[in-house]
Amino acid sequence: MVIKLISCEVFTREVCRCVAASPNVIDLEFTPKDAHNKPDSLRELLQERIDAASSSARGYDAIALCLGVCGTSTVGLKSRGIPVVMPRAHDCCTLYLGSKERFKEHFGDRPSTGFSAVGYIEHGNGMDLVREADDVRRQMGMDASYADLVEKYGEENAAYIWETLSKTNERLASDPIVFIDMPGVDGTTHVKACQAAAESQGKPFERLTGDLSFIRALVSGEWNKEDFLVITEGEEIGGVYDLDEVVTAVTATPD
Repeated sequence: MVIKLISCEVFTREVCRCVAASPNVIDLEFTPKDAHNKPDSLRELLQERIDAASSSARGYDAIALCLGVCGTSTVGLKSRGIPVVMPRAHDCCTLYLGSKERFKEHFGDRPSTGFSAVGYIEHGNGMDLVREADDVRRQMGMDASYADLVEKYGEENAAYIWETLSKTNERLASDPIVFIDMPGVDGTTHVKACQAAAESQGKPFERLTGDLSFIRALVSGEWNKEDFLVITEGEEIGGVYDLDEVVTAVTATPD
């Protein structure tokens, strides 16, 4: 197969390693790490690249996305006649760990836990070491003020939501920072930086061993239904937001 692979740049090392061993012909393109902070803009960028690949004389057999839902950035993406495939993953953490099962094992009851890896740090601004809980708070609207909640939901509902968010924020403050060691990548310096960050915030520090299985299957074209979603002409990516299906194919909305 000839595959167009569009990946977040945090996976540069892992993707290049897997592409080198893939039986397929793969053309690589990367998106900026921080693009997911503005989901609407990233979705627009991804659709533009999907459209360009679909009309390319290269004759791609498929377009693969090495991305997760990433704050709804991939929700709403449409196929333009060429199959579009993406992992059933909420964000890069699942791809670093190698499976949904490992994500559920380590993050299922704490999905907002801060984590990092060499690629995440290498493509940061030097200070952006960890995918912090604050990133998730913003994406979920958990940084809203009480006045904002009252205006949107009314006094009684706002009081309940505020209490719930306060308890959640308290738990997030005590969650650990997790560093994911990827195979074949020396993360010694990066581990020390993340551990220091955890200590400065008074948080526990954990290390996990990463796995290339998800990325390797993506570039090899081994797209089983349990781990990957494939959409075709007339379909777009829809969000499910659970820990198993994550995304689904829905009828494409008019442009």
